[in-house]
Amino acid sequence: MEGGRDRNGGAEGRCPTGVADLDEILEGGFPRGNTILVAGGSGIGKTTLGFQFLCDGAKRREPSCFISVTEPTMMLKRNIANFRFFKPEYVDPARLTLLDLRAIALRMGLQDGMFQPTEHVTLVDTLQQIARELKLKRLVIDSMTAICQWLHDPVRIRDFAFRLGLALSELNCTTLLTSETPPRELRFSNFGVEEFISDGIVFLCEEEHGRQLARTMQVIKMRGTAHDRSKQYMMLSRDGISLSSKLRLDSLARKGVT
Repeated sequence: MEGGRDRNGGAEGRCPTGVADLDEILEGGFPRGNTILVAGGSGIGKTTLGFQFLCDGAKRREPSCFISVTEPTMMLKRNIANFRFFKPEYVDPARLTLLDLRAIALRMGLQDGMFQPTEHVTLVDTLQQIARELKLKRLVIDSMTAICQWLHDPVRIRDFAFRLGLALSELNCTTLLTSETPPRELRFSNFGVEEFISDGIVFLCEEEHGRQLARTMQVIKMRGTAHDRSKQYMMLSRDGISLSSKLRLDSLARKGVT
């Protein structure tokens, strides 16, 4: 350890996000071991942020895993291949594992791949077991909203959320949970429990800027680090996510970066 940096290039005790501008806001990255809720509307960039975060881990040879509740693994591979931050050699059990709901169901012994809401405790145990077997340092679960909709019952949702929060806290694994929220509303979840098991909230939104809709990112809270809470404008390209102040947005728009 030299100069407050760990051997992987991040600030001591920090997990670089893969987005250089976000790392600057967070003084080096997410505090290691934190569970962060990434909230926002459909198509806003939550999954991209998750992939960029995990590919940064794979590049640093930190075991990482993306768990999709709504898309099969084949679709995940197709989507991630569009980004320059991804390299095919990253997909390796020691670097980056992609799992879908069917793979999780098989791990739970459900040969038909059909879950029952009453199996939420087993689901948490299975997720924790996977994290331990792979020795994960980074994890993305996409999305908490889909899981909670499947559970349906408010009591069961609350029990699942708090069990998951406890399980994640025992793993020392930096985790992103995505949450689908109504567009352009300052809400972080649909069920009112996701934000309470999270150490941090990163909120993605959009707003009108001239004749276009501009994506924004805002760090609402982050335990374990000082951070800038101001709204940043967010650009998506094949290079992934980058952030900008409002003063630069017009020039970036003229260059075709949206």
